[in-house]
Amino acid sequence: MEALGDLLAPHSELIAKVAGTITTLQFLSGVALMNDIRKKGSSDVYPVGPFLGGVVLTVLSLKLAYIMNDAAMINTNLIGLVINFVFLFGFYYYASSGNRINIWKQIGYSSVFLLATTAYANFEDPAKIEFRLGMLITGILVWLVGSPLLHLPKIIEKKSTEGMPFPIILAGNLVATSWMLYAISIKNTVMVLQNLLLLVLGGIQLSMFAIYPNKPAAKKPKKDSKKDK
Repeated sequence: MEALGDLLAPHSELIAKVAGTITTLQFLSGVALMNDIRKKGSSDVYPVGPFLGGVVLTVLSLKLAYIMNDAAMINTNLIGLVINFVFLFGFYYYASSGNRINIWKQIGYSSVFLLATTAYANFEDPAKIEFRLGMLITGILVWLVGSPLLHLPKIIEKKSTEGMPFPIILAGNLVATSWMLYAISIKNTVMVLQNLLLLVLGGIQLSMFAIYPNKPAAKKPKKDSKKDK
């Protein structure tokens, strides 16, 4: 990794700009998924995690950006927050009445978590909270990327990846790859390992799309047990 770091080091600023651009575009990766939900007329087959988690992640990233006084991060995450709120509203609009209750519960849990975290960040030493909040954001990213794997047994059973958000997973892999290259260029081992973990989790999910189709396999018609006499 040392040799690759030396090779990429002169281009670290360019890599950072590319990574930032891809991250901004990732916020829009949910458009394809929302269009699929619109066509189906229901969002029940999809998990709300990617959109609700996106709101939580951008709120925490905004808090971290204000602590770091990073204008670029603030602007990027403000855009991301608005986009994720729009997606979350669309997801809720197409949810069934039974699923809407579950969505409200998850929104409630997420709101309590955000209030507790931001309150803690306001009282903690800025030097400490910057690292701790950064690690918390990493943990949420791992959860967002890895959460579709919880449905792996069902995917194998149905032999279908229906319900897995392919555009979001693909975009997540591109973001993890770009930031890992940036981390290598600045020789930040912790950041390299964080993005490598995200890349492995995303790679497992992408492999499912190569193995199984996006639509459930057609059920074979049952043979009539009665024979013609």
